[in-house]
Amino acid sequence: MTASHSAAGLAARVPAQRLRAARQALLSDGALPPGLLDEQLQASWLRSQRFGLLPDARNPGAPHASAQQLARALEHRRAFVAQARPVMEFLFEQIQGSEHLVILADAQGMLLHAQGDTSFADKAARVALRPGAIWHEQWRGTNAIGTALADGRAVVVHGAEHYLERNAFLTCATAPIIDPAGRLLGALDLSGDHRSYHRHTLGLVRSASRMIEHQLFEARHGGELRLRLHARAEGLGTVAEGLLALSEDGWIIGANSVALELLGLPRSAIGALPLEQAIGMDLRALLAGGRAARTFVLPDGRTLWLRLETGRSTLTVPAGGATKPATPTDALAALDSGDAALQGQIERARRVLDKPIALLLQGESGVGKELFARACHDSSVRRGKPFVALNCAALPEGLIEAELFGYRPGAFTGAAREGAPGRLREAQGGTLFLDEIGDMPLALQARLLRVLQERQVQPLGGGAPVALDFALICATHRPLRQEVEAGRFREDLYYRINGLALRLPPLRERGDLATLVARLMRELSPGRELSLAPALLQDFQRYRWPGNVRQLANALRTACALLGDEETQIERPHLPEDLVDELLGSAPATTRAVQDEDADLRLQAQRQIDTVLQACQGNLSEAARRLGISRNTLYRKLRGGGNAA
Repeated sequence: MTASHSAAGLAARVPAQRLRAARQALLSDGALPPGLLDEQLQASWLRSQRFGLLPDARNPGAPHASAQQLARALEHRRAFVAQARPVMEFLFEQIQGSEHLVILADAQGMLLHAQGDTSFADKAARVALRPGAIWHEQWRGTNAIGTALADGRAVVVHGAEHYLERNAFLTCATAPIIDPAGRLLGALDLSGDHRSYHRHTLGLVRSASRMIEHQLFEARHGGELRLRLHARAEGLGTVAEGLLALSEDGWIIGANSVALELLGLPRSAIGALPLEQAIGMDLRALLAGGRAARTFVLPDGRTLWLRLETGRSTLTVPAGGATKPATPTDALAALDSGDAALQGQIERARRVLDKPIALLLQGESGVGKELFARACHDSSVRRGKPFVALNCAALPEGLIEAELFGYRPGAFTGAAREGAPGRLREAQGGTLFLDEIGDMPLALQARLLRVLQERQVQPLGGGAPVALDFALICATHRPLRQEVEAGRFREDLYYRINGLALRLPPLRERGDLATLVARLMRELSPGRELSLAPALLQDFQRYRWPGNVRQLANALRTACALLGDEETQIERPHLPEDLVDELLGSAPATTRAVQDEDADLRLQAQRQIDTVLQACQGNLSEAARRLGISRNTLYRKLRGGGNAA
């Protein structure tokens, strides 16, 4: 992650008037005078021009999240914000009173949290430098947050180097934040009045972003096999160290930016490269050396210090010399492939197993709620008893009652002659899983509540009540709290089923994609050593996965079926064609979530296309060039296939 160190120095020598003249030259002639800007900022100015932004004019309104959208974004990025806030507080202590703001942005440029001097915060708010605003280059032109996210490297944007003149009163230093799986999570920014610039600001921000990355790594991989790296022995255990997380068969499954820089590895190496190729030493030799700090020589001749830590791993080196992996202790452990958020939910679930506490699983369709529920059952003392699942959204309303409660012979027209016990009784002694309970009709909610309170059920058509004994797990993709407020879900039932609510993260938020892909390929094609092409893994990491794990599994199932007998690597041609189209045609990661926030944000993006088209007098080729997309992509968007790239 190389920073642009020369930007502020150039700004100190180049008057703002010359920079304004350069912007006008760019608009009129399509070229910049040489020597005014470094390469990083020059490229950003050119992108800003292609987006159709006018430096000294009123541009189409940039999207701004509503309070509800911001709250939802903070909830989705809860672990990220939680790890960043203490570091932000520490950073603010260092610059307090200097008219600055410390700002955290997500990967799409949405400002999530800000802390700083009140007087400057009021001034910054005039240009929407506040939580909820979107500071992607598409809307704000060259700015430290948007440019750092676009380039994936730290940058200073000082004064008139901002593309939009209204932002020229700012001086901003930003460093991107990378998660242990190599994904761009967001950026940390330090913004102030341009007159308060200090050359050490960028160093402070870069150090703080590394602290956050360090915290994220420890949270996700603290219990796994880890390798600490530094050029000096004294650097091991400090925030300046490199960190690698290793799988039990010796592959790199996590890393921080420092480790990637030390080893000269791209982010795509995470999940795709064995340790031996990275450091010239296999896992067996590493384990044999024990946990003491020691030196080793990289394949390029450089010497580094390393220290191995095994965490909760029980890897050993048997007499034959091969590593022996530990096996999961229960079904919940088998779901753990390294994502910190999922690990936390697994641990919370395990603590209430075998206790009379109902679980409520929340999350988007396809995240694996039923799989998680079954793992809870298989990890409990009820694992030898039935696991009974009922999807409340998949049955006609008139059949749900009979399915749940059972019925006596002849209870209603069409009833089976011998009657039916119902799913509640079938789950006796085991676990009842009610999927999509938010779709249950209100009338049935009242009866289910009574059954849960009394722990007995009476079949339709009469008969003696039957005592019940089962663990209850419910799941929904709906926000039940809001459903209660809207009167579509009973409040008393909500509190009855919500003994412990667990949110399962969508695939786009998980940091274990590479490990998950490897595990799915082993399950889908046992006995074959398959891998994913590195470029395709990058495509996968950028993609939103609207169908979540279910969609990923289906795509890999198709790919495994299309592989030739001699092929061992999955490439784009092995995937379903519609998925390939989406991978190739999707917007950059820095704009995708902006497009999906809600209808009002999508409308803003469409207005941007319309504005650029008008400025280009309907010339589609020129409009596509200014928008930074292909003509085919623009055609698709004009036909209603998406929003501005």
